[in-house]
Amino acid sequence: MKLIVAGATGFVGREIIRQSLSHPKITTVVALARSHVAVPEPLTAGSDSSKLKSVVIKDYEVYPDEAKKEFAGANACIWTVAITPSKSKTYDFEEVRRICQTSAIAGLRSMHEAGTATPFRFLYMSGAAAERDPNKTPKFMPEYSLMRGEAENQLLALARELGGIEVAAAKPGIITASGQFTRSVMGAMVRLISGIPSIDVVDLVAAMIDQVVEGFEKEPLMPEDLIKIAGTIPRAM
Repeated sequence: MKLIVAGATGFVGREIIRQSLSHPKITTVVALARSHVAVPEPLTAGSDSSKLKSVVIKDYEVYPDEAKKEFAGANACIWTVAITPSKSKTYDFEEVRRICQTSAIAGLRSMHEAGTATPFRFLYMSGAAAERDPNKTPKFMPEYSLMRGEAENQLLALARELGGIEVAAAKPGIITASGQFTRSVMGAMVRLISGIPSIDVVDLVAAMIDQVVEGFEKEPLMPEDLIKIAGTIPRAM
């Protein structure tokens, strides 16, 4: 299986690369980022760093022929490119929309044009608060949450238009990490206030990889779904 990881230098992207290099069903990992992607450390037992192919682009909306050649024959993509809710406040909102929404549409179109496998699974990492119904007003950062929900809707519509593509949104709550105290505290606070459970990045990534490899169990994948899937996967750390 050939897997594209978009946003491969990010917090979640690095973990996807790390786990993918040891996954027995993944033979090639195309790491898409704006800078070179090195082999992450530490690697798990059975990892094969030769699977990794780093593809550097200047902009997630523009894909030169060299990049498209690497997409050819790919079976799936996990798209993690985004500006987080907390960081979005420091950007013009149209730039946030461009990064979170427009670039994902451009990326999926370019991958399809490159000649991906059929079916091609595209997993868009969104968030638990993203709202697809434009007539609703989310309690949490309404403009941002509606924009992320609109991105999900547009990707699903594009998949139907192009054919041969399966799209799903992974919608975790707060993503925690072993040894990162601040993230753990935030996760606990969010669950206390909203009831949305947090998930460790290792578990989140294991669940997302499972879904693009084995097929989407449902769409969207809510926090509880991701936690449940992760709990069924044996992993060597």
